[in-house]
Amino acid sequence: MKDLETRADIELLVNTFYGKIQKDETIGYFFNDVAQVDWNIHLPKMYQFWETLLFGKVSYKGNPMSAHFPVNAKVAIEKHHFQHWLQLWTETVEELFAGEIAEMAVYKARNISQLMAHKMAVAKKLE
Repeated sequence: MKDLETRADIELLVNTFYGKIQKDETIGYFFNDVAQVDWNIHLPKMYQFWETLLFGKVSYKGNPMSAHFPVNAKVAIEKHHFQHWLQLWTETVEELFAGEIAEMAVYKARNISQLMAHKMAVAKKLE
């Protein structure tokens, strides 16, 4: 298997991952029902987000944390949800790619999931 190398690789990874998310019984409802994600808008943002994180090409502008607070206010996004998200991400990366950048994609996702789980828990306590 090859490593993540191009924008097309990012798109394949993100599309495959969110294809799983949309059907997932544990966290799919956050995207489909609670947030009612418009995938035509969300997916290009995620391409830019991961392209920025993994390749250093600054194409993403936004605050991913702030996008999650309104969802968390409706239905708590708990630690186990983020752990499941990370599990799906890791599986998807490992199904499609191998190498240094692929490992970095998993590492960065782990950090993101831990930080977001913490921030969402704090936000719930402050409500």
